[in-house]
Amino acid sequence: MARSLGLAAYRALARRQPHAARPFRNAPRPKGELLWAHATTRARYSALCDLSLRLRIFRPELQVLISMEANRFDLPPVPLDGCDHIAILPSDHPSTAQEFLAHWSPDLCLWAGADLMPNLIGTASDSGIPMLLLDIDDTDFPFRTRRWLPDPTRTGLNCFNAILANSDAAAAKLRRLGVSQPKISVNAPLRASATPPSCSDEELNDVTRDIANRPVWLAAHLRTEEFDTVLAAHRAALRLVHRLLLIVVIDDSADAEDLKTRLADLGLYSVDWDTGDVVEDVTQVVFSRDQDNLGLWFRVAPLTFMGGSLTPHATESNPLEPAALGSAVLYGPHVQTHAESYARLAAAGAARNVRDGDGMGSAVLQLIAPDHAAAMALAGWDVVTEHARMTDILVDTIQDFLDLRGGSHAPA
Repeated sequence: MARSLGLAAYRALARRQPHAARPFRNAPRPKGELLWAHATTRARYSALCDLSLRLRIFRPELQVLISMEANRFDLPPVPLDGCDHIAILPSDHPSTAQEFLAHWSPDLCLWAGADLMPNLIGTASDSGIPMLLLDIDDTDFPFRTRRWLPDPTRTGLNCFNAILANSDAAAAKLRRLGVSQPKISVNAPLRASATPPSCSDEELNDVTRDIANRPVWLAAHLRTEEFDTVLAAHRAALRLVHRLLLIVVIDDSADAEDLKTRLADLGLYSVDWDTGDVVEDVTQVVFSRDQDNLGLWFRVAPLTFMGGSLTPHATESNPLEPAALGSAVLYGPHVQTHAESYARLAAAGAARNVRDGDGMGSAVLQLIAPDHAAAMALAGWDVVTEHARMTDILVDTIQDFLDLRGGSHAPA
């Protein structure tokens, strides 16, 4: 009775709200298995996309839909690898919930965070969709102020097949809210990790031989608006470290000619890696358009500047990728999409924020020293691996649920 009364009261209030337009209906439901993940913060959005990439190793045909509540973020989320579809949910109106689930017909729901939408969750549970609640903290689910109104929180929580709390205190709070003990487990917080890009051992050996122990730094995913800042930093550093080599991997291949022109104007001797140019002792800059080679360059360079971070609203990339391959990280002030990952690296001493060419040049001079680079690389590795076990547990759990569900969406 308490469950039905709480949800009925919530639904009665929700039905009084306007039934907004449904942007999630713009894309058709893909064929095959569909994982639906709901993100309540940008950090969780990034972590869910990363988790999806790991799942694809085992289920290559799996499609991933990530939903978010309208007005949850200041800016629309940038599409990330691992996320095939994004649905912005305008409200928790009962009709919106029914239409959303009827349209997408997901095989499994992952809900990250405690900002529950009881109508959507209850409708999904009634439809027989398995549901996992992730990353619940002990500060979630504050005490109610309107005790006269039946609370839908317990109803929503008991819709989930399993709940992963991120501390013993959070698990205890869930039990006090009426969640049965068998549903609760305690795991590390949900955090983005990285699946580092690969490279050929033969090519790595060749490049290492050609560079011949020269100090190296990398500018990855570099945008044209950032060329001048990075090249100014390199020229400043060259005054004290004459054999310093900069590797540039540009974000857009159309900007290659612009970069060539700027390098020539500055008198920097450069080679085009993609055309087979040889790195010589006089080479000061190596540039490439091919981002598939980043696995090679992250391994070669002990220091990486993450392009896109100096430009507002640009698409930045995951800083955990270079950190996973032993490269310390430099970054600019605009890192909204991966802000949590940058903050973790910076707090551990594996990344440093820079704002202009002078600051970048000074940072390069200091951090390119072997002792500094090694200390930052070790700190970065610790950050990347600290939540690896949580990711492995989630991958196994998700696969178990999908295997048990089977049905018409499962691959033949």
